[in-house]
Amino acid sequence: MARHGVRLVHVSSDAVFSGALPAYEECHAPDPVTPYGAAKAAAETAVRLVAPGAVVARTSLVIGDAGHPSEHERLVHALVAGRPGALWTDDVRCPVHVADLAAALCELAVGEAAGVVHVGGAQALSRYELGTRLAVRDGLDAVALRSGTRPSGPSVIRLVAGPQTRGAVRTRLRGADEFLSSGHAHATGSGNSRHRQE
Repeated sequence: MARHGVRLVHVSSDAVFSGALPAYEECHAPDPVTPYGAAKAAAETAVRLVAPGAVVARTSLVIGDAGHPSEHERLVHALVAGRPGALWTDDVRCPVHVADLAAALCELAVGEAAGVVHVGGAQALSRYELGTRLAVRDGLDAVALRSGTRPSGPSVIRLVAGPQTRGAVRTRLRGADEFLSSGHAHATGSGNSRHRQE
């Protein structure tokens, strides 16, 4: 690929991790506990074998704007409307805004970094916490959302931007409280500020 001027940026997931550690940097080896996570981990391995100079960009829950909902946003709307189910309070991720993620991936596509980077948002939230914030943003009744816990036990996966990411990505990956607040929802998140993970 490199001799043809083609650069591979492979988008992976925080699902490659089990949640056994308090936080995960790029150097941590995958230890998936779900079939989806195992498939994503296998894809990472395959990409790095085929294209050693590729970037593997691990991200988390991707959130859009109100007019372009993600799967998680559609679920929140359905639950508020009366669909049976609940959002877990013990499933924690680092949601990222789609515009911030796209800007970071564009940086990686034209940059020179290789290997693993972490491009999750700057704030860790449970799916329930995220759901209530999405409901408020969209003018829905957040009280209608039911909370619950994972049948298989807690899953807390925090992606941390370590040295590898900080050297490759200058896009500021905002936390959910910032990108869901009024006046920030449509920002691109790009700029000269370094990625910071809480």
